Amino acid sequence: MKLPVSFIQLPLSFDATRLAAEVATVDPACWRPHPQGFAGNDALPLLSLDGDPTNERVDGRMAPTPHLLQMPYLRQVLASLDTVLGRCRLMRLSGHAEVNSHIDMDYYWRERVRVHVPIVTQPTVRFYCGSDETHMGVGECWIFDAWRRHRVVNDAVESRIHLVADTVGTQSFWDLVAAGRSHDRIDPNWRARRVEFDPHQDPTLVMEAVNIPTVMSPWEMRAHLAALFAEAEPSPQLQRLGQATNRFVTAWRALWAVHGESDAGEPEYRDAIDRYHAQLVQLGTGVVIKNGAPLIKTIESGVLKPAIASTQSKGDPETRETEDAPASATEAAVPSVHRQPLPKRSSAGRDAQFDRPIVIVCPPRSGSTLLFETLAQAPGVFTVGGESHRLIEGVPALRPEAHGFESNRLTAADATPASMGEVRGRFLAAVMDREGRRPTQLPLRLLEKTPKNSLRVPFLARAFPEARFVFLYRDPREVMSSMIEAWQSGRFRTYPQLPGWSGLQWSLVLVPGWRELIGKPLHEIVAHQWAATTRVLLDDLAALPAERRLLTRYDTFLADPQAEVRRLCGELALDWDVTLAGDLPLSRFTVSTPAQDKWRRHEREIESVLPALQPLLERSAKFAAH
Repeated sequence: MKLPVSFIQLPLSFDATRLAAEVATVDPACWRPHPQGFAGNDALPLLSLDGDPTNERVDGRMAPTPHLLQMPYLRQVLASLDTVLGRCRLMRLSGHAEVNSHIDMDYYWRERVRVHVPIVTQPTVRFYCGSDETHMGVGECWIFDAWRRHRVVNDAVESRIHLVADTVGTQSFWDLVAAGRSHDRIDPNWRARRVEFDPHQDPTLVMEAVNIPTVMSPWEMRAHLAALFAEAEPSPQLQRLGQATNRFVTAWRALWAVHGESDAGEPEYRDAIDRYHAQLVQLGTGVVIKNGAPLIKTIESGVLKPAIASTQSKGDPETRETEDAPASATEAAVPSVHRQPLPKRSSAGRDAQFDRPIVIVCPPRSGSTLLFETLAQAPGVFTVGGESHRLIEGVPALRPEAHGFESNRLTAADATPASMGEVRGRFLAAVMDREGRRPTQLPLRLLEKTPKNSLRVPFLARAFPEARFVFLYRDPREVMSSMIEAWQSGRFRTYPQLPGWSGLQWSLVLVPGWRELIGKPLHEIVAHQWAATTRVLLDDLAALPAERRLLTRYDTFLADPQAEVRRLCGELALDWDVTLAGDLPLSRFTVSTPAQDKWRRHEREIESVLPALQPLLERSAKFAAH
């Protein structure tokens, strides 16, 4: 929700010690990874759809989860807000992790504000919103302007835990807000009312039951669109965009008069959306709103996606404007209608859904994000917007714990009809093209990259029978140096609570034999990660038919990006209509500024492990020379 200031502290405070004690009673296994897989982010659901802690959707009746039912003071804290509650969670951010910069644009957030109550925190935890920043103190109560770009950084070793409650507000709640203070307002007379635990109180919470429209009314639609256009930066395109928008709303009102929320009107509603969207793309590309987000994306996520319930990707409402964190996925929860039991074949024997998918594979920190972000600019290419950790590991049978946490390895034996259908459906429900548009016809060209996939080639080759695997080779010394930086940064923690592991929380790909690394120095850990990933990957690629694998080198790509991308697109049968600058922009996962021979910062450690890796180093270089 848009607020007049970045941060507002509400006049309430709570006993964080008692709250932390209640949180500590919950089995650690009940914490769930972030729905989009953001590294170092996990959550404990408190109010969720029908009280199901495994359900991330927001389109229905909210109810307490079993976790909330065993926390009496936390229920009193929620009740003290005196408001209608939507989804509520405890959200944990591990040490040296962050919530990457993003804007909440989805429909769910247009009329909802997010309340934060810090339970465990440290002064170095900083919340950034627009041009402002603050520290939310332990036991305090805050809201913030989610319409501005915001992020959170935990620059400490200990985890941060906040109670996070979503609400549309009530008159009583907004009275609390009016009595609050801006983060930068100094008022010696301002006080927050302390809400102590009352052992005799068991309050009744008021929870959402209606939150997503079946069919958006023309009056609500007009209000949302008017608000978005009021936020638009000046542009000569706005007049024609406004005319197209007025025609769309007029058409929608006529359809509403005939069909209302009836299913019978869905084909005509869909047709109106498609025609308007085509005009948006034609007239509105390049138009932005005051917070920097593209106007088209805000209309898509805030109006068109929720305009008909069956057209939305239901699930976590985090916007696609969110930057993918390492070890993450931009995952839309998958409607069951998209879950196909087996790869579909066309009458000509081709995959009817995925036309020659492209999978970039390499050890982590090889530069795959930069290559992926560049190829994703090709017309007609569809991606999930980032890495697919939760898309794949969201399938119970494919999670590391289903294999005793042995590794991220998946083989052809894991490619059961059920698991393949689930994975394909999840990708199909999440993909968008370079303009942020959902596919309108199948098959589509999928581009995918997730470093863990280097251990999953046999599974992916079977799940996507036409997939081609692009092996990205980078000097192993540079890769291992970047891996060391990644571990030290704390931004790439894929399994922060890996059973049996000690030391720095596990980062990057989970490789076979990781238990042998307990207690080893970091440079030996990353050397094993590189070696185990490379060995498995080279074996799997060698087992594929030659026409299903393709090679590119990171140094060649950097030396002449335009030439190398044109070559790759030619071999992959992709169009290319982009002119690349000589110096490519930094990828979203860059840890430190690139520099020639940067790996020498860790030269002594890396040189110490190279002799034992010599045969694999030679094999990898030879493979890359073909």
